[in-house]
Amino acid sequence: MPMMNSFVPRRMQPWIYLCIAIIFQLTGLLYMGSMSQMAGEMNLMREDILMITFCNVVGVNMPFPFLFRMKFRFTNRQLLLNAAIIIAICNIIAIHTTFVPLLCLLSYIAGYFKLCGTFECASNIQLWMTPKRDFRIFFPLLYIIVLGDISLSSFLSGELTYISGSWKMMNILIIGLLLIVILFVYTCTHNFRFMKPMLFISLDWLGCLLWSALMIEIIFLFNYGEYYNWTDGAVWRIVAFSFPITLILCIGRMLNIHHPFIAPECFCYKKLFPLLGMFVVAEMINATGNTLFTPFASGVLGYGYLTQAHFNFVAWLGTVCGCLFTFWWLNILKQKYTRLLTVGILGMLVYLAYMYFIISPDINIEKLYLPIILRNAGYAIFFTTLTVYLEELMPFQHFFMGLTITGFIRNGVCDSICSGCFSHGLKYHILDNINRWSWIYPFDPAQTLMVSIKQMFGYCCMFGTILLLFFMLWDIQPIRSTVKKIPYWNIVGKAMRKAMRRR
Repeated sequence: MPMMNSFVPRRMQPWIYLCIAIIFQLTGLLYMGSMSQMAGEMNLMREDILMITFCNVVGVNMPFPFLFRMKFRFTNRQLLLNAAIIIAICNIIAIHTTFVPLLCLLSYIAGYFKLCGTFECASNIQLWMTPKRDFRIFFPLLYIIVLGDISLSSFLSGELTYISGSWKMMNILIIGLLLIVILFVYTCTHNFRFMKPMLFISLDWLGCLLWSALMIEIIFLFNYGEYYNWTDGAVWRIVAFSFPITLILCIGRMLNIHHPFIAPECFCYKKLFPLLGMFVVAEMINATGNTLFTPFASGVLGYGYLTQAHFNFVAWLGTVCGCLFTFWWLNILKQKYTRLLTVGILGMLVYLAYMYFIISPDINIEKLYLPIILRNAGYAIFFTTLTVYLEELMPFQHFFMGLTITGFIRNGVCDSICSGCFSHGLKYHILDNINRWSWIYPFDPAQTLMVSIKQMFGYCCMFGTILLLFFMLWDIQPIRSTVKKIPYWNIVGKAMRKAMRRR
């Protein structure tokens, strides 16, 4: 790692960058583990906090097509310092304002530089993780951090809120960690270039903003759908009318400039759309954790935010198990992708069936740990396997654009759609059960909520069973007989220079 100063022990260098990547992945703006405290103190609705969080997820998804251009233009020291400073500033402002549009903007910016910092760390320790540049090794290990820190940040925010009595303590912790990163990078690294800096031109920033606006519009429609009573709300109708206009602008710009944010060729791979459909399936089942499991734990069992923070730690254990299982399956057993996807969907299906049969108002908390582990392990297996398959499907020059395309589904959009649909379905069943059975069975509100949640789990379980049968009958072979290796960064840079000269 030539950007490190000589006094830093060589064996410690990759471990330090691994810790920095973990810190970047822990960052955010508002943390879901302390949602109730934020809503009360900041006088915000649940939908507002979710919208701010979704903007962070959208920001994480958008830098992929620009990452190598940034790497070839700026040094490692510059990228890490800028990312850490900007995220720290966003967190400082966030604890002093309650203006939702500003928080959404700050959340988007923080998410954007969160990915930039994580990529810069991961790209420098990639050869340490897999000397052969094998994505079947790299992605399972990387997603222990990427997926695991989602649950870990919620766990830490819940614990810190309980200990300190303020939701701001998590932001203060993140600011402190980022200051440590800034101090280390400033004192222990120097500017090093492995190639001549590339001009920072031919980047479709307007396309990036248009695709971001498209994702945010979709998220807004489904996140605030229940609040505005869907089409009855004037604001909801305005956003719904703006959505097709933004989509037309995105497609038109993609087809009419020579350096689009997402190349049209990326949509020409025949197996891309079935892969996107599988991401939809994974996100749909995983969304039941927030829209069905959380209301059951809080509304029926009466668990507070501290107990639910412990559930996030259990979810982190499930994610780690799923990623390690994927690593073992792909690199030790060397089995087919379809069988691994079947294992992943089976884990999520067992979670749905388990929850359907054990839901009751007097269940022990220990019985809830296993379904949480199964859900997150199955999701991690599904997520990691599909990402590896995407790398096999698309050439390297389109792969990072493909990550953005799949991110349209898995980074906020599908989650908000599923959450909106599940919330609407849950509301419908609550009202239906009250109207249909209240004159026979004198249910209290908690019992009505429990029965409605059980019905929703039942529908998801039937849908998951159909998908499991589909995967058991479907056979996906790898795209090629030998695993495609990642090219060296200087080779990627030379190819990008040639493309810029042709333009």
